[in-house]
Amino acid sequence: MKKIFIPLIVLAVAGCKDAKNNSVAEAVTSADTVVVVEQIEETEEADAYSSATSKPNEVLFNGTLVVPPEYQATVTMVMGGTVKSSKLLSGMAVKKGQLLVTLENPDFIDLQQNYLDSHAQLEYLEAEYNRQLALSKEQAASQKKLQQAKAEYLSMKSREQATAAQLQLLGVQPSVLLTGGIRPYLEVLSPIDGYVGNVRINAGKHIAAGEALCDVINKDRTMLRLVAYEKDLSNIHNGDTVEFTVNGIGAQVFRATLVSVGQQVDEASRSLEIYARVDAQEELFRPGMYVTARILHQEKK
Repeated sequence: MKKIFIPLIVLAVAGCKDAKNNSVAEAVTSADTVVVVEQIEETEEADAYSSATSKPNEVLFNGTLVVPPEYQATVTMVMGGTVKSSKLLSGMAVKKGQLLVTLENPDFIDLQQNYLDSHAQLEYLEAEYNRQLALSKEQAASQKKLQQAKAEYLSMKSREQATAAQLQLLGVQPSVLLTGGIRPYLEVLSPIDGYVGNVRINAGKHIAAGEALCDVINKDRTMLRLVAYEKDLSNIHNGDTVEFTVNGIGAQVFRATLVSVGQQVDEASRSLEIYARVDAQEELFRPGMYVTARILHQEKK
């Protein structure tokens, strides 16, 4: 209002006679003085208001949502093969033991055959060893034949056990082969409940031994992984409450509890990682989402 008032006075001065210029100029000068004083007073009032309503600077921590190692799995196989079929899509929910991928590999068929052969020979060698043992007690057989029968039996037993262990690594129970026979395809099952991610396969693709097929992530135990700096360590303690917001979920505030503080500071950034367990899980949470958090320090008793 004052900036509009001054030009009006100046226009009035321009229209007046020379005789009145001095008096009007004095009026303008006086008005200018009043304006300046009032503006300074208003600025001081604004500064005082800002100072009264401002809050002390809070330390904010940036980080991401993560899941603990035991709630995520990378699906790999100790034996490779060619993908026969798969209906996997990223984001698909799966249960532990659910079929994920079917692979073809002639070596898998040979392994099953070796187990069945070993099992059959083991039955015969075990019977022969027991027979020689009985004859030896009656002194009707030589110790040499008994020792030979025992060596052959134990050798075949270890071979059967080794083959059975390889089948179990592939998710095949040897006892099932004895009743159901040889399986033509190698079935890859989900190791945990969760959601499929990072699908790296398609029909006809050859998968080498140890190569990742996909990931399975269980979001039931989502956590925060935050970056802290050494200067803030004195104010960070296990058990502290953490409030955080998540990119993409608006201004909603979530809570977590601090459970782990890193014990090694990075030499370059002078930072370390801290972890907090989320109190209430949210369906929209996704591992890797950015978060901004602040720590509510507990009062010492």
